[in-house]
Amino acid sequence: MKDLTNGSVAKHILGMAPPIMVGMVTIMLCQLVDLYFVSGLGDAAVAGVAAAGNAGFLINALMQVLGVGAVSLIAHAVGRKDRPDANLIFNQAIVLSVLFGLLTLVAGAALSRAYMHAIAADEATIEAGTTYLLWFMPALALQFASQVMGSALRATGIVRPTMLVQALAVAINIALAPVLIAGLGTGYALGVAGAGLASSIAVLIGVVMLLAHFRKVERYVAFNPAQWRPQAQHLRRILNVGLPAGGEFAMMFILMAVVYFVLRDFGAAAQAGFGIGQRVLGLIQMPGLAVALAAGPIAGQNMGAGKGERVRETFVKAALITSVVMIGFMCLAQLKPQLLLSGFSNDRETMEIAFLFLRIISLNMVAQGVIFTCSSMFQGLGNTKPVLWSSATRVLTYSLPTIWLSTRPGFRIEHVWYLSIAATTLQAALSLWLLRREFRKRLATLRHEKSPEPAAPKRVASPVRAPA
Repeated sequence: MKDLTNGSVAKHILGMAPPIMVGMVTIMLCQLVDLYFVSGLGDAAVAGVAAAGNAGFLINALMQVLGVGAVSLIAHAVGRKDRPDANLIFNQAIVLSVLFGLLTLVAGAALSRAYMHAIAADEATIEAGTTYLLWFMPALALQFASQVMGSALRATGIVRPTMLVQALAVAINIALAPVLIAGLGTGYALGVAGAGLASSIAVLIGVVMLLAHFRKVERYVAFNPAQWRPQAQHLRRILNVGLPAGGEFAMMFILMAVVYFVLRDFGAAAQAGFGIGQRVLGLIQMPGLAVALAAGPIAGQNMGAGKGERVRETFVKAALITSVVMIGFMCLAQLKPQLLLSGFSNDRETMEIAFLFLRIISLNMVAQGVIFTCSSMFQGLGNTKPVLWSSATRVLTYSLPTIWLSTRPGFRIEHVWYLSIAATTLQAALSLWLLRREFRKRLATLRHEKSPEPAAPKRVASPVRAPA
């Protein structure tokens, strides 16, 4: 366990952010590797895998319920020096991870084809996306347990083991992808099914490695079968913090589904170009997101310790660092987008759409960094409901105008991206306002709890006069 309630806040952020970033980049690389090797199968395969990958946003919503709930509550317990509560929350979250994983497998088997029918441009894309989803679902199901273990470590200030495990899992995925997708060395190509299978095998190995770490190394939080019986009170604690944050990812799923829906009339090349551009954008946003995620457990531990000024300092420094990072990558996307997009497709139309998307949407990056930082701070404060409100605002201000515009004469793809800039900027402003309001409520409460009661005035004895 690492104490984040003392020492330089900036140093804590910069120390935690790189391992978090490496872990996230490796996960994103899995998706990019799938797209890279699938690109040789044609636009329908790329569009199908990209559209199917959007279902990951919905699964990530459930993962965030567990991850955010575990990070917030465990970090608060660490700040209070309450190890029994930290262990109880961890084990109850593990129980939920098993239940959510089983639900994912059942839902994936039942709904994959219906989902692809709703958003795909043609029958070939539907078939490719459905096949990929069915083989990719075990990876999504297993990631619930991985999310809880990684979140528990991050709440205690430990991020390196998760990074190493994720990096090794991605290396395995990269090694398996050409073998299973293209049949390299075996002569037996599985196509898009191989892409999903490679990811599932890699995630399984990663989960096994994290389990081994907890059994042999980790001491502050640990598996305890005696605490695996579901306890309604503590499950509610996790869900009260996690559900609004999960709702934020569900909103992202809705946003992506709207984009794929309005792009259907432009064909598979448009959906493929958007899918490639979206994943590259996600990759270059990872450093800023890593800084924001580092702020959550720092704020959480200091909330638990009653150090309100360090909570405020965490936000200010995380927001500044995130903005600097986002500006740097925005400039790269504006000036040299070909460095980021080269090699993903040989189709000219697909790549033109990907270039257009990245150039316009990258203007969002500073506002998106503010949203990331505010969301992480709400997790640290233990109240994630404002995150859901700001995300719902973005859905309303983006989805409805986009669908309406798509029915108008002269509708062009770039209209979708410009609307995204406006909606994201509005969400960033709303998130800042909501965070300021939350600071006024919660940090004022901390100051009140820490302020000592005024001491009773001392009574001064009157001098005794000697008798005359």
